[in-house]
Amino acid sequence: MHILDIMNNSVKAGAGLIGVTISEDTLSNRLTVEITDDGCGMDESFLKTVTDPFRTTRTTRKVGMGLSLFKAAAEATGGNLTIESQKGKGTKVVTVFVYDHIDRQPLGDMAQTVTTVLSGNPNVDILYHHLINGREFTLDTREVRQILEDVELSGPDIILWLTEYIKEGLAELRNPS
Repeated sequence: MHILDIMNNSVKAGAGLIGVTISEDTLSNRLTVEITDDGCGMDESFLKTVTDPFRTTRTTRKVGMGLSLFKAAAEATGGNLTIESQKGKGTKVVTVFVYDHIDRQPLGDMAQTVTTVLSGNPNVDILYHHLINGREFTLDTREVRQILEDVELSGPDIILWLTEYIKEGLAELRNPS
């Protein structure tokens, strides 16, 4: 849910491309989640307080818990969260977890996370890269768009296909033959 929340923040920031890189490195006992976007970015003063739950750009409520909860989840495992952003250029959030820490939350269903963002935001592209101990899987929706030409990625048949494609790719990473 943390990753979905940050990706939705990217959409709200006007991103056309969201990058999600998950690196599971059991040898160094690290899980790293990196989310980048080409959205509107944040100015320096907002960036300094962005993980404060009472600092938000929302007008519908006065709290924004996404980044503060993601940071707390990482810190609970001995990890950390860093944010780089530049107004007009985009944002990069990197969260590092101790992989085998008892308090590390499960990664969750990344296929569902990626396709949920795509299904509600047909004009956004996602570059999803997942590494497990050096093996990798990549989905770049820009490539899928080129192949499908005029077909919307948010259509139910395409979302179902993308979900299965991601699940199969991750299964191959976890169980190499």
